[in-house]
Amino acid sequence: MSNFIDVILPIPLQKAFTYHITEAEADYLKPGMRVAIPFGKNKIYTGLVFKIHKNPPTAYEAKTIHQILDETPLVTDKQLAHWQWISEYYMSSLGEVMRAALPNAFILESETIISKNQNVEVSDTELKNEEFLIYEALHYQSSLKIDDVVSILDKKRVLPVINTLVDKGIVQLKEEIYQKYKPKLIRYVKLNDNYNSDAKLQELLVRLHRAKKQRDVILTLFQLKSSSKQPIKVSDLINQSHSSSAVVKALIDKNILEDYYIQTDRVSASGGDSVSKQLNTHQLNALSEIQQSFTTKSVVLLHGVTSSGKTEIYVKLIEEQLQKQKQVLYLLPEIALTTQLVSRMQDYFGEKVVVFHSRYSGNERVEAWRNILNNSEKAQIIIGARSALLLPFQDLGLIIVDEEHEQSFKQFDPAPRYHARDAAIVLASIFKAKTLLGTATPSLESYYNASEGKYGLVELTQRHNNVLLPDIELVDLADKYKRKRMKGHFSDRLIEEMTEALDNDFQIILFQNRRGFSPIVECTTCGHSPQCPNCDVSLTYHQYRDQLRCHYCGYNSVMPKNCNACGNATLDTKGFGTEQIEEEVKVLFPETQVARMDLDTTRGKYGFEKLINRFENREIDILVGTQMLTKGLDFRHVKLVGILNADNLLNFPDFRAHERSYQLMAQVAGRAGRTDVRGKVLIQTYNPHHTILQQVSTNAYYDMYKEQLNDRYNYKYPPIYRQIKITLKHKDYNRVNLASDWFGKSLRQLFTTHVLGPEFPPVSRIRNQYLKNILVKIPPKQSLQKTKEAISKIYNSFNSIKDFRSVRVIINVDNY
Repeated sequence: MSNFIDVILPIPLQKAFTYHITEAEADYLKPGMRVAIPFGKNKIYTGLVFKIHKNPPTAYEAKTIHQILDETPLVTDKQLAHWQWISEYYMSSLGEVMRAALPNAFILESETIISKNQNVEVSDTELKNEEFLIYEALHYQSSLKIDDVVSILDKKRVLPVINTLVDKGIVQLKEEIYQKYKPKLIRYVKLNDNYNSDAKLQELLVRLHRAKKQRDVILTLFQLKSSSKQPIKVSDLINQSHSSSAVVKALIDKNILEDYYIQTDRVSASGGDSVSKQLNTHQLNALSEIQQSFTTKSVVLLHGVTSSGKTEIYVKLIEEQLQKQKQVLYLLPEIALTTQLVSRMQDYFGEKVVVFHSRYSGNERVEAWRNILNNSEKAQIIIGARSALLLPFQDLGLIIVDEEHEQSFKQFDPAPRYHARDAAIVLASIFKAKTLLGTATPSLESYYNASEGKYGLVELTQRHNNVLLPDIELVDLADKYKRKRMKGHFSDRLIEEMTEALDNDFQIILFQNRRGFSPIVECTTCGHSPQCPNCDVSLTYHQYRDQLRCHYCGYNSVMPKNCNACGNATLDTKGFGTEQIEEEVKVLFPETQVARMDLDTTRGKYGFEKLINRFENREIDILVGTQMLTKGLDFRHVKLVGILNADNLLNFPDFRAHERSYQLMAQVAGRAGRTDVRGKVLIQTYNPHHTILQQVSTNAYYDMYKEQLNDRYNYKYPPIYRQIKITLKHKDYNRVNLASDWFGKSLRQLFTTHVLGPEFPPVSRIRNQYLKNILVKIPPKQSLQKTKEAISKIYNSFNSIKDFRSVRVIINVDNY
């Protein structure tokens, strides 16, 4: 009997591919190991062994594998089971899950190598200039890479030239695999063993009496050696002896010093000396309730008001798990949050904390992956954004999902479009671990599950130190504009409160959920507004670069001086973003330090960290920002929070607009008064009598929940009904229309009334692709599995129609 393996490829294939292996390879290989495999005409991919069996494929002849890349599995069996659930539930392929989970450096790429065909002799006259340059280069070296050819010909399009040489039989192409991960090596130095005795050392110093710098280096080496038993880095030796790398190199060349390398982690943690804080009565009650709930339920929702000390409860639960020698996964919605939390966790747990998120480089991610896979001491507490969910845990005891209501836990592009909170609950059940969902403003789905008895529910209603919740005041903008009490976008009440807070040496946060200077630029003469050439949106004006930018595709152009339509210099900005607020604050309060926190100012790897640290160290008095500010950050000296316009949150075309507005405003309000003084929040709005604003001002979460749930019940939306959103994309407007109509009709034949659309979304063209959405609602009694199978069948029939093949279909399960 022959042996075969099913291999997952990092590309969107519906099935795993089968390859032939020898008996010896079958004994050696295990699921989760990487293999290099040929796929297609001449491509080599990194595949992951999924299953080892003896059943040959029926549709094609199995190829043999190229080589085995691992000695031990890189992916665990439990991880593969979790990947399979994600792939089935979110209707994506296993290859897409693999691509999302594995750090790029693990997915080895193949590189095309060009070599000379030794059997063919060519005269120079037969070749064109560019062909001759490549042929001549192959006389001097045995092979060339594509990059080498690009630099020889000094142009990017080199494939046509290479193809003509291949057609003439002059060169051959072959694929070669190369490794992307490079371990970080630190260079150390020591004295050669010949000089270990005192006599030899004395002799050496006499010999170096003329070479003063070299002698200083040797003497410094001894000082460093005597003061510390650690190996001595070359960089430390150079700095301490005030010499240069040339001096150290000269000593190495003379065999007086020896250099050697030690592999080290790119990210290392320190700390671990702090003792966790004593919990107050309310926190202790909540902790014992959570532990009690965990005996009967595997998921518990902790609903604690802002600044009630939820993190300290998490610390106690983590300590419990560490005593049982189990790993803990701590999921956060934003990378911004990790900076504050990581430093807190490292104070408590030191080196046991490992961080994993998308701002890390490929090499840093590989090291974190290996530490977690080996269950090393350095990887007992894993903190990360949603991608940390896909890591190779060994013995998981607890998953904490902080700020579980956040929409950033949902992955939108590329596939798999999973929701980290839901996938975490499944991951915990695979490990028979517990899940704790923590937030001050639970999502309707989680609170509904808790009230139905599916999850345990623990309430924490008192703030830490018994500080009162902030006093929330609604400011009527229509009235203020009518009475001429506005300065720019600031009401007299807001300016008054800001002045008072600054006089008392407190800090201020101003919230406006729109970046840029203003979202619309309009000509006051003809009404023309510059639009993005690739998308159906107006361009946003960014003052700091004096340019118009599209926030969907990244297109930008210089801000014109005159209107492009009528030529008049009458361009005016409409609406306002964080940049405009920042500028107005600087005019109103010229003596203060003002900073802005949005996507534009936090681009770099440490962008968040620098801003947050400056604000914590009180180098900034007023921080203006977008929703990044709402994500559970803990600032001790903020007394006032101003929300500049609550209406654009409320009037968003989305069934969750009111729930989101409540969460966003309650969270941003929770940044105020977190120590011993009661905070103040001012919300500017044209509609102060709006129910949601009234509920925010009285902190009435339960009223909001009942009212929203009633609406969802009446209009058949989650959490009562499930949803699958199908988006069709194509650059041809008519083709998208035809394709979406066909798809919609096919769905209606099966699901009758529960199909909405096809309909164009509010922004119907992005990156020159027209979009059309279809929404399938799934009633509580309808099988989700059968619904997905039916949609898959329709999708396969759709793909078999020649005209529709070029239309891209995106299926998004639980798209909310």
